[in-house]
Amino acid sequence: MTEEGTDFDRQDEEADQFQRTRLLLGDEGMERLRAACVMVVGLGAVGGYAVEALARAGIGRFRIVDFDVVQESNINRQLLATHETVGQAKADLAEARIHAINPTARVEKRRALVNAGTVASLFEGEWREPPDYVVDAIDTLGSKVALIAETLRRRVPLISSMGAGLRFDPSLIRVGRLTDVTNCPLSAQLRKRLRRVGVNTDDVRCAYSPEPIRDALRRGDERFKRFDPAPAPPPDSVGKDYPQGRPRNTLGTLSTIVGIFGLLVAHEVILDISGARQR
Repeated sequence: MTEEGTDFDRQDEEADQFQRTRLLLGDEGMERLRAACVMVVGLGAVGGYAVEALARAGIGRFRIVDFDVVQESNINRQLLATHETVGQAKADLAEARIHAINPTARVEKRRALVNAGTVASLFEGEWREPPDYVVDAIDTLGSKVALIAETLRRRVPLISSMGAGLRFDPSLIRVGRLTDVTNCPLSAQLRKRLRRVGVNTDDVRCAYSPEPIRDALRRGDERFKRFDPAPAPPPDSVGKDYPQGRPRNTLGTLSTIVGIFGLLVAHEVILDISGARQR
């Protein structure tokens, strides 16, 4: 078979693969998705589901960022986590997953820890051309602050995921302004930190749930455990395995809830890029 014939077959297969989406969004909407570049930072519970939905919708180019590896404790809620993938890099697994869904998609990845010192590098060098959208699926406060502030400073559209732990009611999950989020300790701290660096939290769109959470941690509930602090990864941690550099609380989490958060975040990106929201 000629090279031209191979390209034709792939294009034909791609058109068939996305025909149901094309029926809904039209040719113009599908072309916008195919031409778009989406950066997803954080490939855990929320980020994994977001990548899945974006790939199945036909996003043509991905920039994916995560420095972590799969742990057995991830299996209950993370799409990329199975007994077979424990110990493997989440960025590598996400890349393989995207290509398994859409072989024509372009994937650029970085195994990097995002913080105030490294976040600018996500928009420089070979990534200096800004993405069309950024998905913040990070669960670390300092890293979220750095990513959101840098993305908004560069005027790149962004959607962020707030806390999904300790939630039970899927009907309450919604998208809105960070300013308006209630009953979410992560959001409260995030607002304070962002305002300190001059970010208007009205400008931060996010997926969140106003469902009251059970403050079992302060009551010493046995469902919570505190991990011992781990040393922070050095700045040259790209491509290396390091434990996450902060103490963490283990929060009860349902796969269904984090999945909805991830799918909702992806849904917003798809609507905005395809132009479907304006119809």
